[in-house]
Amino acid sequence: MAAVREGLPDGRYGRSADQRADRKLKIIGAVLGAGLLGVVGWAGVSYISGQELSGRVISWDAVSDHAVKVHLEVVKDAADKGVCTLRSQAADGSEVGRKDVTIDQRTGQVDTEVTLRTTKRATNAVLVGCTSSSEGSSSAS
Repeated sequence: MAAVREGLPDGRYGRSADQRADRKLKIIGAVLGAGLLGVVGWAGVSYISGQELSGRVISWDAVSDHAVKVHLEVVKDAADKGVCTLRSQAADGSEVGRKDVTIDQRTGQVDTEVTLRTTKRATNAVLVGCTSSSEGSSSAS
């Protein structure tokens, strides 16, 4: 009877001769991967927490060929002030109106109606963005 050998012969089938080196590489890869995930998570949290004002357009209505009424909602800390920029476009995609709205109310959530003047009939109204500041260039109406 032939002796049954357990396992595969050394050096065949792509096996590494030094399994300890393979283990070290796996550990180093896991540590580097965990570090990368930590950095990405930290960057995401710092980006989100760094935004002091967040706003959105609730609704808009083209009330005439030269005006759009926009319902804007901004969430912020009660003491924060800032400026939100609204933009409107025509059917051909050209910008027909832009307005900076000062948000300085002492509440955590601000709902305001803004009239955006346009050069021709608007087909949308979008919030470009909100930034924190101590002063703005126009007031919310």
